[in-house]
This record gives sequence, C-alpha cells and structure tokens, in this order.
Amino acid sequence: MEPAMIRLLCPNLKCLSVLTVPLNARGKLVHCRSCRMNIRVPDGSPGEPPPIGEKSESEAADTVA
Repeated sequence: MEPAMIRLLCPNLKCLSVLTVPLNARGKLVHCRSCRMNIRVPDGSPGEPPPIGEKSESEAADTVA
C-alpha cells in the first residue's frame, strides 16, 4: 500500500504544476521541480480544507451515521 500523499498546486502563475508530497512533509518547505519555487506545505491545522484524498472530520462522521 502506498503512503498517503498530499497534492499541491504550485502558486507560481507561470507554472501551476501539481506537486505530490508525502504526509510527513506537512509544515516543511518543498520546491517545485518545474520552476524551483519554494512552497510551504500546509500543516493541516483546523480551518484548512483537507488535502485531496482525505476526508474531513465532518465528512467522516456523515459516512459513519
């Protein structure tokens, strides 16, 4: 089974590449392989949408009920 990954969009408007990073990169700086821009990976703090492929707590509660 593959480890869970986070998908990010490069904020450089001339690039807009999709980056895929492991969950352990949360809160760290990564660089885009296309444009070399440094990007901070969201740490998953409350109020932020979950990364693609992960369900939020409210979505998870809806599927249990």
